[in-house]
Amino acid sequence: MRGGPSVLGIVLAGGEGKRLMPLTADRAKPAVTFGGTYRLVDFVLSNLVNADILRICVLTQYKSHSLDRHITTTWRMSSLLGNYVTPVPAQQRLGPRWYLGSADAILQSLNLIYDEQPEYVAVFGADHVYRMDPRQMLAQHIDSGAGVTVAGIRVPRAESSSFGVITPGRDGQTVQRFLEKPADPPGLPDAPECVFASMGNYVFTTKVLIEALQRDAEDPDSVHDMGGSILPALTDRGEAGLYDFSDNHVPGETSRDRGYWRDVGTLDAYYEAHMDLIAERPAFNLYNRSWPIYTHSGQLSPARFNAGGIAGESIISAGCLIRGQVTRSVLSPGVVVDPGAVVQGSVLHDNVHVGRGAIVRGAVLDKNVEVPPGATIGVNPDRDAELYTVSKAGVIALGKGQRVL
Repeated sequence: MRGGPSVLGIVLAGGEGKRLMPLTADRAKPAVTFGGTYRLVDFVLSNLVNADILRICVLTQYKSHSLDRHITTTWRMSSLLGNYVTPVPAQQRLGPRWYLGSADAILQSLNLIYDEQPEYVAVFGADHVYRMDPRQMLAQHIDSGAGVTVAGIRVPRAESSSFGVITPGRDGQTVQRFLEKPADPPGLPDAPECVFASMGNYVFTTKVLIEALQRDAEDPDSVHDMGGSILPALTDRGEAGLYDFSDNHVPGETSRDRGYWRDVGTLDAYYEAHMDLIAERPAFNLYNRSWPIYTHSGQLSPARFNAGGIAGESIISAGCLIRGQVTRSVLSPGVVVDPGAVVQGSVLHDNVHVGRGAIVRGAVLDKNVEVPPGATIGVNPDRDAELYTVSKAGVIALGKGQRVL
């Protein structure tokens, strides 16, 4: 940050994303397409870059080729100014083993911190959909003198088993207790049915981070995870602070999308986040030019509508050819919908082809899926359950290039 404290960004992008199968069968979760033209990793990178954190390492591990390629072709920073966004694969620097957890991933990559010698390290997750100005969190961290500051957001207590849960101190800015995915945590004093969930975003004072990682590495009982090990340990030492995400403001936000944050780790959450995009007053506004989400989707011709093709309440990306009917859907580049075909409430990734007279309802189709003429998806629930992946809420998902019967 020019004229300010030096900050290194580390993005944790090594998770398998098992709950998002089949979309993660051939790629890491942060590389999954979202909103037509974006990848999930674009949201965290855009937040960091918009906040002038311009030296960023993305730690990868599982099925990382698609993610690596996207980062290297899209996120090209000014080498003249020494800025960069770079993917860093698991390097086995501490022996012939892969990462044991997110804390071990950073431990094995401490050379990145030693090389840059930043005053602070922003460790952010790679697979959430949101806007955030990390500078505001950094300012609170510096003012508080905490060793680590964790960003928290209020969620229903019933969802606590999916998150790290923060019990705030009386001042609202210290962490009294940190529980990783508890089954029945206490609610907040002013909202008994809510808890503070960790967003997976942390700002560390560099010295504190290095010492915490080294202590953790020597603990044979540790799971070597940021939420499961490092945060509880620093909380016990009285060094953890809480940043309330509701206090964060970004330029161009609206009353509707302010404070929006979604963990899209399941098919249902992924699908619902897409439905948030297409309302007349979207819960998340992709069109905020004051705090843009950056990406690169190639050089394609504009979308085209022929043969009576129509679309309503939808996002239609460049390169699409619409000759049928599309409603309440999100279409990535290169999608073709043939005459007589109907696409309703669906998310279609790159180069999906929906044949003449086919019907697709309530589905997520990964790239290169061919829906034959007259075929149906989302019409016969029993048949869909036999042939495809179906989520708890009934979202039908087909993997990359999967055959439609």
